[in-house]
Amino acid sequence: MRLSIPGFCALALTALWCMPAALAADPQSYRVDIASTGDGAMDATLRATSELVSLRSSAPVSPFGLIARARGEIDRLKTVLESFGYYQSSVALQINGMALNDPALADQLTALPKKRDARVQVGFSLGPLYHVRAITIDGELPPSAQGILPLKSGAPAVAANVLAAGARLLSALQEQGYAFAKVDPPVAYEDRTDPVLDVTFHVETGRQVNIGEIRFEGLHRVHEKLLRRRLLLHTGEQYSLGAVERARSDLLSLGVFAAITVQLGTVVDSTGGVPVTFQMRERLRHAFGVNAAYSTDLGGSGGVTWSDRNIFGNAEQLTVAATLLNAGGSAANGLGYDTSIKYSLPDFGHRDQTLQFAVEARKQNLLAYDQTSVTTGVTLTRKLNRLWTVSAGVTTAEEQIIQDQPYICLATTTTCTKGNIVPNPVTHDYTLVALPLTVSFDSTDLKSPLDDPTHGMRDAVSVTPTRSLGQTSATFLISTIKLATYVDLDQLLPTDPGRSVLAARALVGLAQGAGEYGLPPDQRFYGGGSGTIRGYTYQAVGPYVAIALNPLTEIPLGGTAITAGALEYRQRFGHNFGAAFFVDAGQVSNKLYLLPSDLYFGVGAGIRYYTPIGPIRLDVAVPLRHYVIDYAPFQVYIGLGQAF
Repeated sequence: MRLSIPGFCALALTALWCMPAALAADPQSYRVDIASTGDGAMDATLRATSELVSLRSSAPVSPFGLIARARGEIDRLKTVLESFGYYQSSVALQINGMALNDPALADQLTALPKKRDARVQVGFSLGPLYHVRAITIDGELPPSAQGILPLKSGAPAVAANVLAAGARLLSALQEQGYAFAKVDPPVAYEDRTDPVLDVTFHVETGRQVNIGEIRFEGLHRVHEKLLRRRLLLHTGEQYSLGAVERARSDLLSLGVFAAITVQLGTVVDSTGGVPVTFQMRERLRHAFGVNAAYSTDLGGSGGVTWSDRNIFGNAEQLTVAATLLNAGGSAANGLGYDTSIKYSLPDFGHRDQTLQFAVEARKQNLLAYDQTSVTTGVTLTRKLNRLWTVSAGVTTAEEQIIQDQPYICLATTTTCTKGNIVPNPVTHDYTLVALPLTVSFDSTDLKSPLDDPTHGMRDAVSVTPTRSLGQTSATFLISTIKLATYVDLDQLLPTDPGRSVLAARALVGLAQGAGEYGLPPDQRFYGGGSGTIRGYTYQAVGPYVAIALNPLTEIPLGGTAITAGALEYRQRFGHNFGAAFFVDAGQVSNKLYLLPSDLYFGVGAGIRYYTPIGPIRLDVAVPLRHYVIDYAPFQVYIGLGQAF
């Protein structure tokens, strides 16, 4: 067999490469130590880019493969350093303290015992940080776009910022009607003497155009006339990238589409504008969901939900839900249920206005009372803008409530003894007619209330005038104010945005027009539980009434006023885990006031596991003040979504 000279050399090199490998550990395990540059963002990018790190477990290599992988790492990490503006930087990489070009390195690795890790050390010499000196626009910009480019002379020459400047310039031009504008990737010129770059952007604005013909593709069950009626975009208006995106997001908010993409035409159409095509992908018409929660006071709950998202093609929604309540809780006397049917009509009479019909049947056996009720209601909700929402409606309720009243004596004497005391349960039948009005503010910018809020506020003010008919007749007004705010601590702590959040909530409620006993028990305020003061049993904070003497037995009576608040620190770890630390406080009485000496405090901590549908929450809270009802040293709460 004849071999060419190159072929013979290749064969010889292969033999030399493979001979020592027979003696070496294969694969060769190793660990990587990457030195810090002093810049957290750059360190994170270097580690994320490193194949020595990402492939260490998933793609084991031989000793010689490790050397080859390390050699390829140098250029990869050097590119990261340059992208952060360090164009005179260098990467130093050693294995077991030896340089990669050391002839003895291969022998040293092959001599390692099989279970001995090789140590890869990566260090950096950054050199000077480059800055942008001159910025040139190659092309004509309209007067309205002058000065839009966010990149300024003297700024650090960070590649991401330079590229983002070009993207922002393009977006600004498209926002002003230049749908066919082009901004090429910037070209940078390095100065040979100073650590500076001169950057040039080539720009072609094209002509300013309007919105042309608007088309919809991918519709099956959804009626196009619904989209035409709701669409925020109209033919003949000046083209705007932001207007197109707002129209897309608004259609997506109908809840019947899984995705909407926008395709722009490449030339003007017969209307003289750029054609816009919305490509729709409808969601599955029917949805089925399961919910579950647990707390030591209210026990376990679980239920199912079935929805028809688009009954007649106009995004009408029907939701049927059934939940079992209070399985094994210390604050409940038996199993209950909550079933409901809701039917919603979007854009009823006006865009962003929804009419909802609801029927709900509920049964619960709580420490304070036993309730069986059927509630019907009609609610009109109007979204005023991105932040404000107003709702008004009328509800009626037919309910039966059994509540133990103060004990009574059979004897005519003034002294009650164990032998002459009898229980005094009283059954009340109520017919309630209410006119709830609510104004809400939400600046958290979340798509779902189960998502984790990291900034903004969620506030609501509601007033509900109510008329009670039947056995007891009363007219009363229930008013509540609920406030919640979220502060991202990324500017104060060495953490990424959304990782460290301080959350606070406040609740103030007042019932007027009826006294403590004139107000139906389920309309009174109670403290304790995950919604008010964690650490205390549900309904345990507030006035009590004695229902037995020997031994003394009391049940929650409820009050006509409540004040409560909470402060919670939330910290995420890694990708899926997090923790929370909180303190709650509040009081329930028959008069709206706030005295620190009357507050009940609870403290606790919890863990979070973050999922695509929201965080799974487990909290443990401890009461700091003894209360009348059977004392529980702590409470546990498990559910989906944050406590508030």
